[in-house]
Amino acid sequence: MVEIWEPGKPIARFIDHTLLKPAATERDIIRLCEEAVQHGFYSVCVNGSWVPLCREQLAGSGVHISVVCGFPLGAMATKAKVFEAVNAVEDGAKEIDMVLPVGAVMEERFGTVAHDISAIVRAVEGKAIVKVILETGLLDDEHKSEACRVAEAAGAHYVKTSTGFGPGGATEADIRLMRASVSAGIGVKASGGIRDAATAIQMLRAGANRLGTSSGVIIVNSAIGAESGEGSTGAGPEESSAY
Repeated sequence: MVEIWEPGKPIARFIDHTLLKPAATERDIIRLCEEAVQHGFYSVCVNGSWVPLCREQLAGSGVHISVVCGFPLGAMATKAKVFEAVNAVEDGAKEIDMVLPVGAVMEERFGTVAHDISAIVRAVEGKAIVKVILETGLLDDEHKSEACRVAEAAGAHYVKTSTGFGPGGATEADIRLMRASVSAGIGVKASGGIRDAATAIQMLRAGANRLGTSSGVIIVNSAIGAESGEGSTGAGPEESSAY
């Protein structure tokens, strides 16, 4: 069962502290891990090449490693995604954030979508959980709902809004729609444009069980004011970014 945030609970344990910039350096990743340990974030979310370094930096800390797969387009061969996911798990990742084939969703080729997701789920079964990124900014509500249902049926553990590299980002309406489209045991991750505590709280109240953001430090440092209704209203979808 996924954890549900309630007012008064620390937000940090619901955050995947994210750095997916192509120009990220070793020093940047070390800093990301240090911040995750310091603030008690649930995980760091990185590209696959950084997993060994993160494993070394996070040893004994309780902070998990999330890795993106098929990122950010989702359009590569399924067997390439499987290889990427398995390699990440062998290196120490405990969570795989995979991008589904968005074009197949738009064309309603849901058998293709299900095969893509289930292949990765089976490949890492018992070793890592799988979050499925929909890229909601490209989909209408009907396709978002069906993609969520397909992801659950294929064995995914979470559905996730966005890569941060596509159009738009997490919205309250999408989180509510996605939450209503899957069972209670499936998590919903909001990602894209979450840069302040007010937006983070909004997503959690709407039904998100996890947040993907590079602004975790800012969020946890201002979360108390946000819970009382103070602070900014957050970035809009047009400002979306996974980092």
